[in-house]
Amino acid sequence: QVQLVESGGDLVQAGGSLRLSCAASGSINQIAVIAWYRQAPGQQRELVATVNRAGNVNLADFVKGRFTVSRDNAKRIVNLQMNSLQSDDTATYYCHYRLYGVDYWGPGTRVTVSS
Repeated sequence: QVQLVESGGDLVQAGGSLRLSCAASGSINQIAVIAWYRQAPGQQRELVATVNRAGNVNLADFVKGRFTVSRDNAKRIVNLQMNSLQSDDTATYYCHYRLYGVDYWGPGTRVTVSS
């Protein structure tokens, strides 16, 4: 199966920006939807954004206007651009896809926003 690896997590000040990347080990053409989730310490994992094969994006309300997602099928990469970061955005961010009923997750990349 295609493996996902996230990168780009860092410590950033509130109001700053980060770009996270999700790189796939193989073709993502057969993956209909790739999602970004996040999990803050002591919290449940929550959906942040999805992007489908055609590049159509859905964003959670709490990131609308601040985050964007892009997908490059040829380069096998999905990026999450995060602007106007807030302390509430502190979390580990994960890439995810589901194929034939099986969930696949990357190991995550940690984002810490200092206020």
